[in-house]
Amino acid sequence: MRKQFYLFALLIVLLLIVACGGEDSPTPTPIPPPPTAVSTQPSNTPPATPAETATIPVTLLPPPTLAPVATSTVASEPLAEGVSLLTAADFGTDRNPLTGELMADPMLLQRRPLAIKISNAPPSFVRPQAGLNSADWVFEHTAEGNITRFTLIVYGQEVAQVGPIRSARLIDVELPAMYDAALAFSGASVGVNQRLNASDFESRIIRSADPGYFRTGEDKPFEHTLYGRPAIFRQGLEAFGLNTPPSFNGLLTFTNQPPAGGTPASSVALNYEWEIVEWRYDSATGRYLRWAAGEPHLDGNTGEQVSASNIVIIAPNHVEDATICEQITNDVCTHLSVQIQLWGSGTGIILRDGQQYPITWHREERNDLLTFTAPGGTPFPLQIGNTWVQFIPTWYDDPVSVTP
Repeated sequence: MRKQFYLFALLIVLLLIVACGGEDSPTPTPIPPPPTAVSTQPSNTPPATPAETATIPVTLLPPPTLAPVATSTVASEPLAEGVSLLTAADFGTDRNPLTGELMADPMLLQRRPLAIKISNAPPSFVRPQAGLNSADWVFEHTAEGNITRFTLIVYGQEVAQVGPIRSARLIDVELPAMYDAALAFSGASVGVNQRLNASDFESRIIRSADPGYFRTGEDKPFEHTLYGRPAIFRQGLEAFGLNTPPSFNGLLTFTNQPPAGGTPASSVALNYEWEIVEWRYDSATGRYLRWAAGEPHLDGNTGEQVSASNIVIIAPNHVEDATICEQITNDVCTHLSVQIQLWGSGTGIILRDGQQYPITWHREERNDLLTFTAPGGTPFPLQIGNTWVQFIPTWYDDPVSVTP
């Protein structure tokens, strides 16, 4: 009788184990980092922490009247003249070290750069985004699944408003450190918030309850209505003595004449699977114009098509962090946070002046700028102007197509 009781109890335990495990969906297999990534990872990156319930502040400020006009702060410069900015001395005090542009008001360079998180999906709710053409650098990366999101580095230009502003991702633990920037975003998952709060720029985080954010009051989902005013963000930094000139670790080089060694690149298409992004060279302006899903991608402040002097296409190792869940459906984690390991070095291409060039990107230390070298190891010069960086996930299969 006792033996039958033990067998019955054991059967009940086994059935409970099966029942508890049967509803769990397997999470995607993490992608292992390359061996060199471990030794070059910034030493002050905090360890992963298990997720817990997040509290994201809600902004309840009334929507002010929108002021969509962007002010140009770049001085005109004859393009026919050969300009080479290859050493720190070449920049003097009146050129933007992130774009090489001659500043009409060099005092703008004495401000803190802003890293601002901008949504890119769904297009019907977020486009045209405000401020894309006013950023010195824009980084585009995948967020959940294949949809992409932007981080703008706003420094050398005045811009009245930017948005819609959305939540941060793990790449935003890196970018503010690189550009000595403050970070503006709507919130983050618990794991990402913990990394941000433990970062070396924690004092420069501009949270969504701080001055400078506002809701537009538009008839669309609430999460797509948060915008920001960089001037007010900087006023808040000023109050704490943080709106100070940045200290850039590294030197970007620029020339306004194309370097040797390029091959024709009239356009490039990047298949992010949810949407195809195209950059098409416009010989009249010497810039690449952006299309998304076959439509011109516009800046909501000016109505002008988004454009860039330089398109950087690189594929740093992408690794899923099993401790940070970005999306939960029916109590199951459907999307893990992805760490883009933007440290060490790797290969890629840069498009400028209607040509493509093979390059190696570099970021050896946490506070280093992202810089580039040519195949011979010499610094690769960017075209003077703004730069878009396209991060390509390492699991994509042949997603980049360049047309001569």
